[in-house]
Amino acid sequence: MSISRRTARRSVRILGVASASAALALGVAGNALACNISEFQDIKATCDGAKGAISVTNFDASKTTVAISVFLENNGADERKVGEQTVQGSKEGVVVSFPEDWQPNATYRILVQAGTKKIGEKTLTTPAEACKAEDTTTPSTPSTPSSPAESTTAPADDESESASPAPSATESETAAAAQGNAPSAAEVGESNLAETGANSNTGLIAGIAGALVVVGGGAVFLGMRRRGASSKS
Repeated sequence: MSISRRTARRSVRILGVASASAALALGVAGNALACNISEFQDIKATCDGAKGAISVTNFDASKTTVAISVFLENNGADERKVGEQTVQGSKEGVVVSFPEDWQPNATYRILVQAGTKKIGEKTLTTPAEACKAEDTTTPSTPSTPSSPAESTTAPADDESESASPAPSATESETAAAAQGNAPSAAEVGESNLAETGANSNTGLIAGIAGALVVVGGGAVFLGMRRRGASSKS
């Protein structure tokens, strides 16, 4: 049984439509799996103490090997190339970091290429505050004295000279008592006069003494006369 030309043409036409549909489906699937710039997210300027860095996260599920380049921009043009790294992305994300002492409000351009094909590029503006070193100094604590003798400090020289210690109440009372018990000049004079006989009994004592002198002289005189008379006889 021979196939007519009409049937053959119909078969070729159906085969062509099927091939075109398959090619279109493969193209859509290929585009769905291909790497694109939207998969390069979380681009930021980071700090590790005083050290800065530019980091890019690759969320390419197709795991296409790409080259990521970072450039510092100045007035819309590349000032210098910070660095370039080759990375294969993943659905979970692969982080690529470029050490860079970035300045506040600086602009960087991130270029992504797969071989000679340009995937795309993005820009990044750094924060308004640069990286700072962490303060590792510890606050000083006052030292505690090891013994009470060490904690006792002598008064300053100027304070000891300018402020003399006031006498205590006991010393003041002792001085006042000593002054009250000490005899005055008049009392001292009266006491001396009393000791030398300058009182009312001095005349009586002097009269008695004179009488005794007279009596003694008379007795001596009578004794001498009696001794002379006895010698003559």
